[in-house]
Amino acid sequence: MGTDKATLLFGGKPLWQKQLETLRKLRPAETFVSGRTDPLWRPPDVEFVADHPPSRGPLSGLAACLAQARAGHLLVLAIDLPFMTPRYLRFLSRQVAPGYGAVPQLADCRSEPLAAIYPREAAADFQCALAGNDFSLQTLISHLHAVGKLRLIPVSDEEEMLFRNLNEPADLSPAQARPSQ
Repeated sequence: MGTDKATLLFGGKPLWQKQLETLRKLRPAETFVSGRTDPLWRPPDVEFVADHPPSRGPLSGLAACLAQARAGHLLVLAIDLPFMTPRYLRFLSRQVAPGYGAVPQLADCRSEPLAAIYPREAAADFQCALAGNDFSLQTLISHLHAVGKLRLIPVSDEEEMLFRNLNEPADLSPAQARPSQ
């Protein structure tokens, strides 16, 4: 995109504001934003969590937030998934239990690790992944599923559009924006 995605307008609002509104509808006990640096746009009631250095992309941010989280689970929502709805996230929340989380699995058998819920018990697995050579979240998801810490939730054809992310300026056109439920 050539700029901080969080500040791009989508449906008349910056992406960070859209995603924060989606999350607030779930009434989380705590809200984090992770990154290499504390963003200027971060509201005071949202806690900044620095990525574990050296940054390994989303893996670093997830590991840092899991280490910081006080709740039993960490719900993750990427800034560039503006079609996600509180309704779907509530559904996903009903798929977890103590000790295991839930990750949506798309039709192509890829998981969506950035619209998912991780148990705190996975924090050590994230740290091990950071210490290794494979920083792929898909690999980590497969491992967490194999050891019983994640449940894979199939995404229906109707739900697929919720997982469309913004990667190019054309993805920001007004026709692309739809209100969240």
